[in-house]
Amino acid sequence: MASVRYCSEGQLDLFHARASVVTPRDAQDLMSWPFFSLAKSRRIAPIDFRMGEVSIRVEATVEHGMATIWDADILIWAASQIVDARDNGLRTSRLMAATPYEILAFIERGDSAHSYDRLKAALDRLQSTTVATSIRQSAERRRHRFSWINEWKERMDASGRPLGIELVLPDWFYAGVLDDALILTIDRQYFGLTGGLERWLYRLVRKHGGRQTHGWSFDLRHLHLKSGSLSPFKRFAFDLREIVGRQPLPGYQLALIIDSDGRARLTFQPNPADPFTRARATRDRSAKAGE
Repeated sequence: MASVRYCSEGQLDLFHARASVVTPRDAQDLMSWPFFSLAKSRRIAPIDFRMGEVSIRVEATVEHGMATIWDADILIWAASQIVDARDNGLRTSRLMAATPYEILAFIERGDSAHSYDRLKAALDRLQSTTVATSIRQSAERRRHRFSWINEWKERMDASGRPLGIELVLPDWFYAGVLDDALILTIDRQYFGLTGGLERWLYRLVRKHGGRQTHGWSFDLRHLHLKSGSLSPFKRFAFDLREIVGRQPLPGYQLALIIDSDGRARLTFQPNPADPFTRARATRDRSAKAGE
């Protein structure tokens, strides 16, 4: 695993984002656990999640509210930049620099003044939201506490026009990105998903679907718990049925079934007609042939 090099002054090296086309990559830990608000309205109520040995506590400030699943697009951008640079033999760092346009273009947002203001608001939420989790901690009762962004700043010219943004990622996130086993490519169509629940579902399905040819299934109440959603279960189940009816998830087909115990389950499997699915299957076969 690569490590961050520190300068003699004790400062992190500055990693400049690359303007080239980069494959979107997501951190698996963020894809399968409830780390973000799924609502577009401001959420102040914390997420307090426990399942087996996994514990997650996410807290928000009244001023900014909790980081949302749309804000997490910035972390996807950061992960994608770091992995791409590392794979091309370039030095990476937790201290990253980019222009607002580079970030907004990658996550497929407009470059208007409104988009830039939304980007800054997202950075504020990522910086002010705190997380305490047992995931990837060696001691059973130990928890790592961090913010999604340690700090960030914007640079401007003499006339007040933005020149760029610098941000510092937390150790917990950076270490997970540098571990190949904890990173997955995602379909670029993900950024076009507008609903918080369907975005969360795509990441969960992509994480658990993996190379499972015959797909996967989840009990609906288990899904409700893992989502961290504030919606009552009845509303959550209704929204899931609506998503199944629309089939918006790129690369996957969803279905609702009733198991032998009478419980509703969400099933999903790769869509063989999807270009991303076909490309991933080709890569998997090539990797298997080279083993």
